Amino acid sequence: MSKTFRGIKAGLEDAIAHARGDANAATVHRPREIDVKAIRERTGLSQQGFCAAFGISLGTLRHWEQGLRAPRGPARTLLMVVDRDPVAIIRAIHESCHKGAGYHSR
Repeated sequence: MSKTFRGIKAGLEDAIAHARGDANAATVHRPREIDVKAIRERTGLSQQGFCAAFGISLGTLRHWEQGLRAPRGPARTLLMVVDRDPVAIIRAIHESCHKGAGYHSR
């Protein structure tokens, strides 16, 4: 057996043990809760304005704010960046939309 094979096998065995609930050395990363409504309110935007600015559907935003669904994957990342620097996202979207038209704001 190669070193690579042994490493893959050990990882799979850990994953199976973890799925069964057995004690093992697997690290479980739990993402922190995201308060979408608080993030939106900090931007000062209405639901409609927030959706328009960041490319989110109004229905999705409402589900997040009501706790019926939680953002996952790229949406979580987008919201974390919006929470830290919403202007950077708006500027990046604006610049990418006008790049092909020969317009560059700087």
